[in-house]
Order: sequence, then structure tokens, then C-alpha cells
Amino acid sequence: KMPSSLCGTWDMVSNVNLEGYMITLGISCYLRKIAQKLKQRKVIEQQGDLYIIKTISTFRNYVFSFKVGQEFEEFTQGLDNRHVMASEICSLVTWEGNKLVCQQIGEKKNRGWTHWIEEDKLHLELYCEGQVCKQVFKKNVNE
Repeated sequence: KMPSSLCGTWDMVSNVNLEGYMITLGISCYLRKIAQKLKQRKVIEQQGDLYIIKTISTFRNYVFSFKVGQEFEEFTQGLDNRHVMASEICSLVTWEGNKLVCQQIGEKKNRGWTHWIEEDKLHLELYCEGQVCKQVFKKNVNE
């Protein structure tokens, strides 16, 4: 079960190495420039054993849902527009201690993300082929 502290609305306070991560994903220079200026908001919800993570910005929103321990198809629309599922391409989220970890298996090596709470902040590391983007969010008190 997800720690209840992970659920909620979170506002971005820092975003380190998004550029390097996006270059590795093959995202165009134009989209990278837009993405660098955005202040994202994360909304994390749990409905039974279904988890829903929404990334909201003034430019584009991205929503996906999954069940821990169950492979799922992911379409990274608005990011690098990949379908992450086929015979050997999938996403799988598991708990590693208090960290929610996703492995995105496909054409890019060592790709995925990790969410966890440290003190009162939500941390997100996005990684792909040696590039790591570190994002930190604080809970929105106006929920």
C-alpha cells in the first residue's frame, strides 16, 4: 500500500538536469526550451490498488495509471511520444522500501523513475542511459 503522504497535489520547487535527460530521450530543441520554463504540478491518487499520477503544466498534461507489480502499457504523449509496451517493451512499477520505482523497458537502456518522500518533500528522479533529472515538489497547502 502506498504511504498516504505520497497522495496529494505537489508543486515543483526544483528541477535539475531536465535538459540532459530530454536530450537522451531525443526530444526536440523547441520542446526542451518550453519544458525548461514550466513549473509542473503532480497529483498522485490511489483508488484501491490503482495508482494515478498526473503531471500538470500550462503547456501539456500527462496522466497515467498502473497497479504495482503489474506490467502496463504507457504512451508518453507530450514527452517523447513512445508507446512503452510490446512483446519486450513495458513499464513495471514496484515498491523498493519506501520508494515507488518504475522500470521502462524498451529501446532506451536503464530508463525509468523513482518517487519518494523525504522530510515533507516529494522527490522524483527520472533516468535514462546515465542521465538523471532530479525534481523536488512541495505539497500544495490549498488542497
